[in-house]
Amino acid sequence: MKSYKIYLTSAGIQVQDQQGLVCSVTGNWDEFINQSQLFQHCASLNFQDAKIETPLCPIDSQEIWAAGVTYLRSKVARMEESKESGGDTFYDKVYDAERPEIFYKGNRLRSVGPGGKVRIRKDSFWNVPEPELTLFVNKHGELAGYSIGNDMSSRDIEGENPLYLPQAKVYDAAAGLGPCLLVTDKPMAPNTIIAMEIIRNGESVFQGDTEISQMKRSHAELVDYLTREMSFPSGVFLMTGTCIVPDLPFTLQSGDSIHITIEPIGTLIQTVA
Repeated sequence: MKSYKIYLTSAGIQVQDQQGLVCSVTGNWDEFINQSQLFQHCASLNFQDAKIETPLCPIDSQEIWAAGVTYLRSKVARMEESKESGGDTFYDKVYDAERPEIFYKGNRLRSVGPGGKVRIRKDSFWNVPEPELTLFVNKHGELAGYSIGNDMSSRDIEGENPLYLPQAKVYDAAAGLGPCLLVTDKPMAPNTIIAMEIIRNGESVFQGDTEISQMKRSHAELVDYLTREMSFPSGVFLMTGTCIVPDLPFTLQSGDSIHITIEPIGTLIQTVA
């Protein structure tokens, strides 16, 4: 698979090829990533030996959405957390339903890039990161690239009542994204691995990984439902769900370092504020 990494950096837009060479591009982020044949355009650039400047969150006017209960492990976890409230049957049904669960996650205001600080809610006692392959869908409704998402979640609030999902998922600094936008000449391979490690006081306190082949729904299916009745003039990021869910009694603490790796996209590293 051939690919290019597109970074939004402190020096503007920079594109990196698989040999590590870099091309700096002038122009607007929204316009650049939404152009037709983005991969082919990247292939036509002139690359040279240069460094990537400080990466920022790769988002401008795009919205961020997310799909839930796309992995069996996620269904089980959501059923467990909501069993006491009687909401467990909702997640059981949505896993098997034709229509997927898709919800709004945020925008540039709510997002955090590489090296940034994500937050946990002060009114929640059970908070986890959710590592997710994230699709970039351009303004034409086409799957045009990939990134890494961190769907920060307050599981106790979510489990208390399914209608509390927006409060459990959408708040300041709850949407991790980055470190780049990867464009490829073919779809991401099914055996692509998502891995997460959480480090606390220099020690690894959680590790997990999975293949994206474990996802029940296809990327095309999720994109289709997201774009059926909504337009995205600047494109949209869609987190595709997680299979890596830390169980109780684990909960994030201030200072925890979250490392999410999806090759060949890279590693998204963020700290809990």
